[in-house]
Amino acid sequence: MVPNPFGREPCMSSSPTTKSTTNTVTVATLAAFSDAWNRHDIDALMSFMTDDCVFETAAGADACGTRHVGSAAVRKAFAGAWEAVPDAQWRHGVHHVDGDFGVSEWLFTGTAADGSRIEVNGVDLFAFRDGRIARKNVFRKARPNLPAAS
Repeated sequence: MVPNPFGREPCMSSSPTTKSTTNTVTVATLAAFSDAWNRHDIDALMSFMTDDCVFETAAGADACGTRHVGSAAVRKAFAGAWEAVPDAQWRHGVHHVDGDFGVSEWLFTGTAADGSRIEVNGVDLFAFRDGRIARKNVFRKARPNLPAAS
């Protein structure tokens, strides 16, 4: 396992970190992944993920948020984002790739169940393996929702 500079080993103990040997993820790959999020296209999203993928959410009881392991669990968690915020969008994406590591910066927007507006910056940290996303770790600013649009 690759050492975790953030000291959160319990959340990441089984995270796939094997070095890729084939297929390179590019900035264009991450842009296409982001586009699939904005289309709310779960099948397209899952086509970017490894079978043993890990998704760590921005919120949850653990230091890493909530950790979902395996394609079935990740699929369910991804779809849950749209159930919670049906008009969810990740705007102004800026993507970076360095070997088996990537970062996507974005502005998350949407409408909460109470009608208030969500507008907050965040990033995804990615680990890649064999041309696919093995881990997606989300970090989002903690900002109060804005008043509902009138």
